[in-house]
Amino acid sequence: MADKTKRSISIAAPSSRVMDVIADYDAYPEWVAAAKSVEVLARGANGRARRVRFVLDAGMVKDTYELDFDWASDGKSVRWSLASAEIQKSQDGSYTLEDLPDGTTTVTYELTVDLNIPMIGLFKRKAEKAITDTALKELKKRVEG
Repeated sequence: MADKTKRSISIAAPSSRVMDVIADYDAYPEWVAAAKSVEVLARGANGRARRVRFVLDAGMVKDTYELDFDWASDGKSVRWSLASAEIQKSQDGSYTLEDLPDGTTTVTYELTVDLNIPMIGLFKRKAEKAITDTALKELKKRVEG
């Protein structure tokens, strides 16, 4: 199994607020720089997205892909896996939220991506690190802003 990239950030908001922002896929193009369009294709019984289509343009990397989501019943985590894509072979990821006594939330993002094109492991891990760092910084700005 491929190594996961794991990054964390502290956000000055309760986990319920953070998860609401994570789950609002319709708003992603407003605050996720690389998301050109995002469409919820199916919702679960809890109203949360079950399948979402993303059109991504991150400069040299462009892809249209669909992810399937699995939401924890406690509202503290979400996991996803790749359903279909143009250049990705697989993608598995998760957000896990931890409420802290001071009212902040630690958000941990784990991500593994494999592409249909060969990529040296070192470059792949650097790309995953850049993706997770950017995603967490954009999330923090959206929640706290």
